[in-house]
Amino acid sequence: MEIYESNIYMEDVKTIAELDYNWDKLKGKSIAISGATGMIGSFLVDVLLYRNEKKDQDIKIYALGRNEEKTQKRFGKHFRDANFVFVKQDINLPIDKNNCESCMDYIIHAASNTHPVAYASDPIGTISANVMGTANLLDWATTVSCERFVFLSSVEIYGENKGDTDKFSEEYLGYIDCNTLRAGYPESKRTGEALCQAYIKQKGLDIVIPRLSRCYGPTMLSSDTKALSQFINKGINGEDIVLKSEGTQLYSYAYMADAVSGIIKLMLDGECGGAYNVVSDESDIMLKDLAKIIADYVGKKVIFELPDETERAGYSKATKATLASDKIKKTGWKSFYDIETGLHHTIDVLRSTYEQ
Repeated sequence: MEIYESNIYMEDVKTIAELDYNWDKLKGKSIAISGATGMIGSFLVDVLLYRNEKKDQDIKIYALGRNEEKTQKRFGKHFRDANFVFVKQDINLPIDKNNCESCMDYIIHAASNTHPVAYASDPIGTISANVMGTANLLDWATTVSCERFVFLSSVEIYGENKGDTDKFSEEYLGYIDCNTLRAGYPESKRTGEALCQAYIKQKGLDIVIPRLSRCYGPTMLSSDTKALSQFINKGINGEDIVLKSEGTQLYSYAYMADAVSGIIKLMLDGECGGAYNVVSDESDIMLKDLAKIIADYVGKKVIFELPDETERAGYSKATKATLASDKIKKTGWKSFYDIETGLHHTIDVLRSTYEQ
C-alpha cells in the first residue's frame, strides 16, 4: 500500500491543508522546494497538492532534487500533475535557471542531512547543503522575483543548555565545540541563518526562519538513524526497542504535520528576518519515556545497548533541549498533535505500508 492509500495519513494532510490560513496568498503562485522527497518536504508537497485538488489553488510546485526516479516513486500519480514539476538539481551547484520559470514566488530550503550517521559518514555533504546549498538558493532567489525565502533551521543551533534556562527561546545560544565532526550540522545551520540575514540586508530578500525541533512522522526516510526513528522502525518490525543510553535526555519533538503547519504559517505571516521555534505541544519527553510509549503500543519491551563508534560520533551531546513556542503562537499558530498521538499515527501508517 502506498502512503496515499492510508486514511490516517490523508486525514493528517487534510487537517493541515484546511487550516484557517491566508491561503489566498498562494493562489496561482509558484513554490520551489529543495528536499522535496524528505520527511518534511514530502508532507509539505502533499499539503499543497491537496490545496490544488480540493481548493483549486493552482499552486505550481517545483520539486528540486537529484533523483527523478526517487521523486516519481514518492509522489506517484502526482508526478504527472500539470502543477507538479521535477527539477533535477544538486543544490550544492549553482541553480540551473533554464530548468525553472523566470519568476519563483516562494523558495523553501528543506534539503539537509538530518540524522547522526549522515553527519558522521558525510560531514562534507552535511555542511555543503546548509552553507553552499543555502547560498546557491539565495543567489537564485535574487534573480526570480522571490516574494519570500524560507530557510528551515534546527533546534541544534542552540547548542548545549548551559543550565541557565528551562526552555530555549529564540534569543538563546548555548555552547558548541566547533572543533568536532558532530559540529558540522549545528554550525552550518548557524551559518545558514547568518547568510539569510546577510541577504536580507545586502540584497533586500524577504526571509523567514522556522527552527524545527526534533521531527518524526510516517514520511521519515528508511535511512534515518535518529534515536526516535530507530525506535519506530523497531516497533513496526515487531522488535524490542533498543535504547543506546540511559535515556534521560529531555528533548522537544514535533510531529511532521505540526512542523509543516508551522512552516506554512510562517511563510504566510512570519516577520522578515524572524526565527521561530516550531514544536508540538505536550511533546517534551525523555528518551526512555519515548521508547516506552512505542514499546507499549506494539507490545514489546525496552532494552539498553551501547552505540558503535560511528553512531556515537554523530550523536548530539545535548542532554536537555526543549523549546519555547511563545513567539510562533503570537502569529496565531497552534499545534494539533501531542507526542502519543503523533507516534501512534506514525506507527499505524508505516505498519500498513510495510505490511503491503
